[in-house]
Amino acid sequence: MNFSAVYGDVPDFLLRDNAISKLAKNTFFATGVSIVIHPHNPMVPIIHMNVRYFEMSNGDWWFGGGIDLTPHYVNELDAVFFHTTLKTACDKHNTSYYTDFKKWADDYFYIPHRKETRGIGGVFFDHLNSINSKRGLESKALATKEQLFDFIKDLGNSFAGIYTSLMNKNKNNVFTNENKQWQLLRRGRYVEFNLVYDKGTKFGLETNGRVESILMSLPQNASWHYNYYPVADSPEEKTLSFLKKGIDWI
Repeated sequence: MNFSAVYGDVPDFLLRDNAISKLAKNTFFATGVSIVIHPHNPMVPIIHMNVRYFEMSNGDWWFGGGIDLTPHYVNELDAVFFHTTLKTACDKHNTSYYTDFKKWADDYFYIPHRKETRGIGGVFFDHLNSINSKRGLESKALATKEQLFDFIKDLGNSFAGIYTSLMNKNKNNVFTNENKQWQLLRRGRYVEFNLVYDKGTKFGLETNGRVESILMSLPQNASWHYNYYPVADSPEEKTLSFLKKGIDWI
């Protein structure tokens, strides 16, 4: 679990985003909390949470973050529980949030070169401010900074209940060496996403953050096998069938 607070001149890569190019010559302050767990037991899923706040010296500000789940073996009941709990946290503040942010997570946590999602998604959002988002959410209702902060806190506070439930349910499940080898392959996919596509990793590196903290999301061990395909009708093949966008878990 990491807490970060960084500040300085606006990074060049942010200025290349046309939507925020007006931020040139401003300074920024960003703070957030990140939690990542790579469990020993392959029957317990990887989980990631990040909640963050970003503000500029010109007065612009926004929230970002989300929670997503990466099971080594997709359990449909666990997936339903996970998404239902996230929806409950979102619906308390805006009934369009879960739908909007789930789709955003599906699109964001995607590995194009593998044509698969990193896991079963969750919720994800960025640039969330008093006009909701540059992405154009379904709900156009305005929210104050205080209301959005309340949403961020409720989402963050849902993390412990979600993951302790999943851990307690699965922590005593037996596993084989073959299950561990599959776990290492799935961790490899996690590494690929974080090093190639994750914007948070890029932001940390390009703002001269502490490298060890930026790379804290990576597992201690991971594997890659050349041209690997799971056995037909195996639990591994079933898991791959769930790693796609647009699955309605609720």
